[in-house]
Amino acid sequence: MGPELVFISLFVCATAMVFGIRYMSNKEKMAMIERGIDPGIAKTRQSAPTPFLSLKFGLLMVGLGLGILTALFCVLQSGIDDEEAVAVYFGSIFIFGGLGLIISYVVEKKWLDQQRN
Repeated sequence: MGPELVFISLFVCATAMVFGIRYMSNKEKMAMIERGIDPGIAKTRQSAPTPFLSLKFGLLMVGLGLGILTALFCVLQSGIDDEEAVAVYFGSIFIFGGLGLIISYVVEKKWLDQQRN
């Protein structure tokens, strides 16, 4: 598969996704109109606040960065060839990213427990 075919297929998939989302949104609005509900009401609903979203993404990014740095140092110190270095990079990225999410969960749970008491 040539590189031009990849870009064409990505463009086609992205376009199909946008049109699919618009089609389903229009279908949902038409169903609301048929039931006598104002479709503008659905837009005014406010979503639930997510106070720890920034913390979660921040710790995830820190974990990914630490994973990349750790993998880089491990590969440079041990002299691993490029084929095996890919596994080291992916493994450490996922391990440290997961640790970042676990730390975020612990901090959020601790704060929520303090709010209940």
